[in-house]
Amino acid sequence: MRSSSGIDETESAGEAHSEPVEYGDVIEARKSFEELGYLVLPGFLPPALVDRLVPEVDRWMDEGLRARSIACSTGTAAGAHPPVLELELPAHGELLVHPPLMSLLTEVMGGPFVHHHMHSQRQGAGDTGKPWHHDNEPNDLGDRSLVMVHALHYLGGLNETMGSLAVLPGSHHEESAKDFRAGLGTAEQPGEEVIDRLPRGSTVLINSAVFHARRPAPSPVTGQDRYFVDASYCRTGARWRPVKPYWRYMLARAEELGLGGGQWPELFSERHFTEFQEVVGR
Repeated sequence: MRSSSGIDETESAGEAHSEPVEYGDVIEARKSFEELGYLVLPGFLPPALVDRLVPEVDRWMDEGLRARSIACSTGTAAGAHPPVLELELPAHGELLVHPPLMSLLTEVMGGPFVHHHMHSQRQGAGDTGKPWHHDNEPNDLGDRSLVMVHALHYLGGLNETMGSLAVLPGSHHEESAKDFRAGLGTAEQPGEEVIDRLPRGSTVLINSAVFHARRPAPSPVTGQDRYFVDASYCRTGARWRPVKPYWRYMLARAEELGLGGGQWPELFSERHFTEFQEVVGR
């Protein structure tokens, strides 16, 4: 793996983190995140949590829950409530508010934040990948100092059989449409960094405005499935555009389930969002 994250990337995949992970100099970590737009966190998630997440992802895929969730966002059922939300799966709900993640987000975002959305997927070796794009949503003040962050969780890690994550460091400083580089496909780009060696339970924290691509596995025959969960969070201070028509229901369910235990009072507050205006693909 080639990375300039400034974070130690040699942790053991089997090491559990019951306490917040030590990141060395927090000021330097924040500076690196601001400059490059991402942090690589090998073995960030406790093995016991990963063990519970993997079968939930299998259920999400095998029972058609992901397909039904997408239909309620962009299909004929758009606007309806999905039968199950990602955050209603117990381990997924725990991941959403994982205390070390909350602490790190507070540091890199510089203050309180609100949950935006969560996606879960088992990506097969035959997956074609995803072209260069960013995932940033606008806020109603057009204030780019208020950041949106995605936590990309690789439950089984990353290796040469799964494909890789490519990022363009510093590209969050541009002002470009999400699909500005889509015509490039997943082709190698000057200045890119490739993340392709991560132990089980690793996380990449990325500024949502950073351009990145998901490279396909080298072989659809011998490749391994990639277990992937991403959750996004937005710095408070403006109202953000939601990407799910049932976003109010999602936030309300998180509150009903007591996710976060009241430690982050703004995390599921609907006052930080505009009205849903259009269907946005996943």
